[in-house]
Amino acid sequence: MTIETTIREIAAAARNAATAVARCSTNQKNAALQRIAEKIMQDTSFIKAENEKDLIKAREMRLSDPMIDRLKLEETTLQAMADGLHDVARLEDPVGSLSPARTRPNGLKVSRMRIPLGVIGIIYESRPNVTVDAAGLCLKAGNAVILRGGSEAYNSNQALAKIIRRALEDTGLPGRAVQVIPVQDRSAVYALLKQEEFVDLIIPRGGEGLIRFVVENSKIPVLKHYKGVCHVYIDADADLDMAQEICFNAKVQRPGVCNAMETLLVHQSVAEKFLPDMAKRFSVAGVEIRGCSETCRILPEANRAEDADWPEEYLDLILAVKVVDDMDQAIEHIAKYGSHHTEAIVTRDDDRAGHFVREVDSSVVLVNASTRFNDGGQLGLGAEIGISTSKLHAFGPMGVNELTTTKFVVFGEGQVRES
Repeated sequence: MTIETTIREIAAAARNAATAVARCSTNQKNAALQRIAEKIMQDTSFIKAENEKDLIKAREMRLSDPMIDRLKLEETTLQAMADGLHDVARLEDPVGSLSPARTRPNGLKVSRMRIPLGVIGIIYESRPNVTVDAAGLCLKAGNAVILRGGSEAYNSNQALAKIIRRALEDTGLPGRAVQVIPVQDRSAVYALLKQEEFVDLIIPRGGEGLIRFVVENSKIPVLKHYKGVCHVYIDADADLDMAQEICFNAKVQRPGVCNAMETLLVHQSVAEKFLPDMAKRFSVAGVEIRGCSETCRILPEANRAEDADWPEEYLDLILAVKVVDDMDQAIEHIAKYGSHHTEAIVTRDDDRAGHFVREVDSSVVLVNASTRFNDGGQLGLGAEIGISTSKLHAFGPMGVNELTTTKFVVFGEGQVRES
């Protein structure tokens, strides 16, 4: 078969499987999720052996350290996958739930029922844990899913696909409800993006280049997340010890992820007190600071920031730092250079916190907490399928509810329309 024929066959099978999964009970879906989790932990040796093939190739290709970090499957990563599936199984099933009915003047009772989206295509780079997270969330929401991971994770993803398919069949669900495309050639992505007859939504996860490629070539609606240029703003009356802990966590804990802080904004009244101690701590952790002129005056060892630094998603131990006159200037900077992903304010003033939360247009806005909390698991969604920085039809981390839509359900007693 040609690649186009292979992808069309996969998409058609997914459409048939989606019909069956949409009819499954909550108990059936939860049993499948729990079985996948069990088999992942039973087959860790097999998964890690396949993952090692990918790691060897990644090192030969000289992929960046952040990319290799995302690719590696350790015992703790596999346990986290299994735990995430159990968490999703414990979530309330949105499918079939009805909103409170509104009674119209003619007596009709109008409500909305949550229903699956249908078939979801997910295109992603590295991170084989996405394979399991996506499968679990899509199944819980009654959808079928087609997964196309990066070629750098090919062996890992195919191993996980085998495990998932067996678990589905063990519990009576169609094995084709979760499919990983077994083609590394990029033309498979082109072919998937043309399957509007069978696929209802495309979700790309990865770098800005991948996402723009998908948006430009897809005939299917796309949920977008171009990049994560996340800011932390230190307000005039911030608890500076708290601010230091938040900033260090936001930048250093895992710099290669989309919810890591990329720009630090500091109110001018606290900059001289806050920045020197913060910079020392960053220096020990290997963080390079690229600062505005005022930052460089306070921190002579800092590198001067260029215009290109402010909208940059470094995904590395590099941090842009700007001293601002006031909170309004911080908000203006975020509006100009941010990516609608995640922003945080550190302040002791509730009114100022409220102003920041109202004015900043990002999918998650935090008060006195690290940007690293923009994550489905951390926000109580179980696992997440991605973070949408567009607003149709979801904004922010996408969990089970965001993988459904609604239809109107109307109850009458013989009413007929007269006008």
